[in-house]
Amino acid sequence: MQKIQPLLPATSNASSTFVVHAVMLGATILVATSFPVVSAITGSLESSVLTFVRLAIATLLFAPFVGWRYGLGRPSLRDLARYSMLSLLLVTFFWCMFAALKLTNPLNTAAIFALGPAITAFVAAILLREALPVMARIALPLGAVGAILVIFRGDPESLFAMELGVGDLIFLLGTLALSIYSTLIKLLHRGEPMAQMTFWTLATGTTWLLLLSLPSVVETDWQTVPAGVFAGIAYLSVFTTILTFFAFQWSTTQIGPTRVAAYTLLNPALVLVLGLSFGEEWPPLSTWPGVALTFIATIYLQRPKMTRVKTVAAT
Repeated sequence: MQKIQPLLPATSNASSTFVVHAVMLGATILVATSFPVVSAITGSLESSVLTFVRLAIATLLFAPFVGWRYGLGRPSLRDLARYSMLSLLLVTFFWCMFAALKLTNPLNTAAIFALGPAITAFVAAILLREALPVMARIALPLGAVGAILVIFRGDPESLFAMELGVGDLIFLLGTLALSIYSTLIKLLHRGEPMAQMTFWTLATGTTWLLLLSLPSVVETDWQTVPAGVFAGIAYLSVFTTILTFFAFQWSTTQIGPTRVAAYTLLNPALVLVLGLSFGEEWPPLSTWPGVALTFIATIYLQRPKMTRVKTVAAT
């Protein structure tokens, strides 16, 4: 039987490394487009139901492709445990986000999420023995500061007036779960095609979300949901779930979780740029130093040999 080639190459040379960063930049832009889409449709469905339907549709759409190219089969209990561990961490992040937004405001959660790359670097240092040079340790917090400046539109008074409560601690826990998820992708990957790993992560994640949102799913009056909401969910399922899950998981195995997580620093700036393209008002000039900081930090963190693995963590 002819061996099926992977969808994307391993990063054995400069050109394939360029492919990884091109994929990550494209995925990051897609993630940024999800914010206005979610904002437009979130009022029609409860957040947990929306996320369940999003992952369920993504799983159903991705299944034929994975089945045709690699075969779905039935994973062993050990493999199923790997995929379930990854998706449980992902669902924990979603649950914490929903719970936190009932107790705090979106600005607080966005500011906390900007700390994600630094938290991921800390987790990777523990689980993967991934060491960062001194300059990278400086670039990570500077990038976070830049992202927070963009989130608060360069207004230091709003930033310093931010009060942390229980909801913020819950979201911080969710951000930690997401960082562990990002790191474990590389640790738990066993050489199977990344599309296959992505599918089973989506499938088990859908199961966890069904258990989490079952009462709300049953109580939802689906006939009253506007068609535009389903169109938005379809967009989120394909472009910001299947494609981005695959891109982030594959890229993590190629360049490591810290360099992948660094791309999330660009999200506030990209959302800002997308908003301008749709006719939103220009933010104050004090916002743009933050945009510059996020781009400089992200580019610096992508330099070759920015991270070093002291020992081989995966077994």
